[in-house]
Amino acid sequence: MVTPAADAERQLRLAFVGCGAIAEWHLAALRAAAPRTTVTAVIDPDRDRALFMAKETGAEPFRSLDEALAAGTFDATLIMVPHHLHEELASAALRTDKHVLLEKPMAPTLDACARIVDVARQSTRVFLVAENAQYWPEVVLTKDLIDDGAVGEVITARAGHCAAPMEQFLGDGNWRLSVAEAGGGVAIDAGSHWLRPLRMWLGELAEVVAVTGRPYGAMEGESLCRALCRFESGVVASFDAVLSPGPVAPLPLFQVTGSRGELVVDVLGRVKLYDGSDPRGTVVGQGGYLQSYERQITAFEAAVLDGVAPPAGAEYSLGELRGALAMYRSAASGRWEAVW
Repeated sequence: MVTPAADAERQLRLAFVGCGAIAEWHLAALRAAAPRTTVTAVIDPDRDRALFMAKETGAEPFRSLDEALAAGTFDATLIMVPHHLHEELASAALRTDKHVLLEKPMAPTLDACARIVDVARQSTRVFLVAENAQYWPEVVLTKDLIDDGAVGEVITARAGHCAAPMEQFLGDGNWRLSVAEAGGGVAIDAGSHWLRPLRMWLGELAEVVAVTGRPYGAMEGESLCRALCRFESGVVASFDAVLSPGPVAPLPLFQVTGSRGELVVDVLGRVKLYDGSDPRGTVVGQGGYLQSYERQITAFEAAVLDGVAPPAGAEYSLGELRGALAMYRSAASGRWEAVW
């Protein structure tokens, strides 16, 4: 249930829970697109990280959420910590009457997610899961074009993420390299950004067949996942998530093939329509991945301060988690596995 602020002009006081690399991306988005939100607390057990973010924001640094809650200097939390800590921290924030924007996945297991949802349902505060692909401009435009019939009836689609590991997210000692902390590898983490668009365009996943591998040896979980995904609509799409130890080509991020044409989203943020009018395709829109973080924080701000319902609730994010877990089951069984 969303309870808007009594005064829509007041500032939203936000705590950063976790001050790692992704916090810097969120801070840039907040500065660009959320003028009514102020970071008033920054929390990280790593004192150097907390002090760095405190200097960047002017916020008060804390070593733990409990310590920050006792100070009472914020109304909402943006939780950006290892996946295995999501349940504890999100539940604590909700139980103490704080709004919560929680980095994806909600938690690494469905049981943990169910417990978080139970706590959220007992709260009157806003609870959202930060799957920024929901707000990715190219993805949203592609959905609009599909809905408008730009390519006719969708026949198939492809989502492909292939990149070298980014040092700030996947360097030595990073928690994402640990299965115990992340809950898996690339499919459960970055892969959600490619599964969400497929769900937005094609509907809910029904079953998957997948293989996994470990080309990036530093990661305990899979750094390669290739899957076919059958949706309840009957459409079959391909899904690739790869961390490559070497250079990669700038292949399209997404393709949607229909009965009357094709839409392609490239790495430059362009959406191109191939409808037969020009063999090179026609650029019908331009976006950018980082803009999705700006639109996401704007949506959270509006939900808290104005009571504006976001385009997708927290529980919708369980679709990507269920898909990733089904891929893991399929990689182990060698068979199609139902998504549940």
